Amino acid sequence: MDRKNFLLSMLVLGLSFPANATHSSADLALAVASMQGKKKIGIIGLDSTHSIAFTKAINTAVPDSLYAQFSVVAAYPYGSLTIPLSVERIPRITAEIQQYGVTIVSSIAQLLKKVDYVLLETNDGNLHLQQALEVIRAGKPLFIDKPIANSYDDAVRIFEAAEKYNCPVFSSSSLRYIVGLQDIDKNRVVGADLYSPAVTDPSHKDLYWYGIHGVEMLFALMGAGCKKVRTIQERGVSMYVGQWDDGRIASLRGIREGKDDFGGTVFLTDQIVHLGQFMGYGPLLDHILPFFQTGISPVDEKETLAICAFIDAAEESKLSGGVPILLQKPR
Repeated sequence: MDRKNFLLSMLVLGLSFPANATHSSADLALAVASMQGKKKIGIIGLDSTHSIAFTKAINTAVPDSLYAQFSVVAAYPYGSLTIPLSVERIPRITAEIQQYGVTIVSSIAQLLKKVDYVLLETNDGNLHLQQALEVIRAGKPLFIDKPIANSYDDAVRIFEAAEKYNCPVFSSSSLRYIVGLQDIDKNRVVGADLYSPAVTDPSHKDLYWYGIHGVEMLFALMGAGCKKVRTIQERGVSMYVGQWDDGRIASLRGIREGKDDFGGTVFLTDQIVHLGQFMGYGPLLDHILPFFQTGISPVDEKETLAICAFIDAAEESKLSGGVPILLQKPR
């Protein structure tokens, strides 16, 4: 009998483990999750605070809730080994996540043997294509946290692989679910002026690092039909002005210095709406878990790809002195 089945048989019989048994709390957590019929989630990347937020919400959920039908059971820590913020976070988050009964594994391949679904939380979008492909080829439904990648081309390759291997993939920022945004009738939106923190990192094109939160809000409101964007950059701020195929215009103020926050004004055909507060990661998780159950992404891949095309074009506009740049056409 293998170790997992031994643990399960002990639990079924209501027996306790001997004091000198060679097992860990993580082994026990995995066995309990299996016995209780919970769906098992694995995490790739412990260099993001989202990893802890999601794990805590799921593994401490009240009984009879949707969250209680799942358990985060394993995590692969890496994660970027080159971005200083990630290098600092990985040991700390690795230690913290084990307090919730999560097994730390040494490879993605090992992770995939233990889980039904995967949260790709690696902070470095440059690694997402390589890591996502390993999960997709194994057929495990996959949520990719922002950014889906660090280029439009990599994002396309992820979705092409998902189609080839018939593997559900969903990617989104949590800011898509800022208070008030989901209640707006998108067919009545004629424009928007939004703002978001937009600190940058040399490893990423500007908006892929943190400003993607604001871009996600923009496209959740305006849809995928942006045709060109212009970047206006000054000290401490960048303004991104997009024009959609139907003539609508919307802007994003990316804040890099001073007081920052998320929000903005949305212009409807007969109303002006001010977005509410960012309420954390719960609203996003409320969409991830049903996605795992159904395999149906709540965000169309065309919209996700349009976000990447916008960011690539905005970067090109910045490097070209602020001239308008046409977005890459959808595949």
